[in-house]
Amino acid sequence: MKPYIVFTLTACVAAAAGAQTPKPAVEQHIAAARAAAGEHMGMVDRLCPLPEVARPVQGNRTAAPGVPARDSWHAEPAKVFDNLYFVGMTEFSAWAVTTSDGIIVIDPLFDYSVEDEVVGGLTKLGLDPATIKYVLISHGHLDHAGGAKLLQERYGARVLLTAADWDLLERDNPAWKPRRDIEIADGQKLTLGDTTLTMHFTPGHTNGTVSTLIPVRDGGVPHVAALWGGTLFNFGPDAARFSAYAASALKFRDLAAAARADVLLSNHTDYDGTKEKLPKLRTRASGAPHPYVVGGESIRRYLTVANECAQAALASVQ
Repeated sequence: MKPYIVFTLTACVAAAAGAQTPKPAVEQHIAAARAAAGEHMGMVDRLCPLPEVARPVQGNRTAAPGVPARDSWHAEPAKVFDNLYFVGMTEFSAWAVTTSDGIIVIDPLFDYSVEDEVVGGLTKLGLDPATIKYVLISHGHLDHAGGAKLLQERYGARVLLTAADWDLLERDNPAWKPRRDIEIADGQKLTLGDTTLTMHFTPGHTNGTVSTLIPVRDGGVPHVAALWGGTLFNFGPDAARFSAYAASALKFRDLAAAARADVLLSNHTDYDGTKEKLPKLRTRASGAPHPYVVGGESIRRYLTVANECAQAALASVQ
């Protein structure tokens, strides 16, 4: 397994130009991201910070780390919608969609945390983990795919991943790799009981990243959640990947708008405000606005930030 650098925009600028000042096109796209951001300004600071702010981060996203102490990552599960549950960690989200015929788990965390958070979390919520029928993985990195093998082997759950990211796992062959199962096609629908999820290719973060539209309900009122599958630039100064990422953000922005999505979800608790929204849910009064229902315009701004930051990164390497 080869380690690689998780590149911020700064690293790309430095690698391409050897300078501290970004190119004008880079600055223009960062400015556009900031202008569009609204409540997502923190995403701009994460995804395309100015040079004096960002630093490259070393990492290998398929290699298993040492297991950290439980109190550094454990989070309690929570019911978020009538049919959607948070079963994630402090920094990483896993979602459980309940249907009339079983459960779909999305992004089952690390191999060391899936038992505690997903299996234990569902049990605490009064749900039976033995009814997990599908495990949908947004992309093939350890923090989102590492727990799939346990759910596949223990409960017979079918695992869905794109062919490109199945190939990524085959190449790196980590110990936590699930058995190759369903390959996702672009626009594929996953129906279980009374619920249908729609999966769309959004390559960039990995070559096979998938973003998903999920129907949810709040007190019986229907909503549509848009889950953006992969966020940071973790692939070095690769113009083709930045271009793909930028196109994916526009594609999913249009798809979310067409589906009238009004709920924004992520697989990291910082990106969609889960750290703030879950506490608000616990104290939410009857009839009060749902903290996760942010509206279509908020989702549009979020994905515009993703697009503009990717274009800034692309401009930095051209």
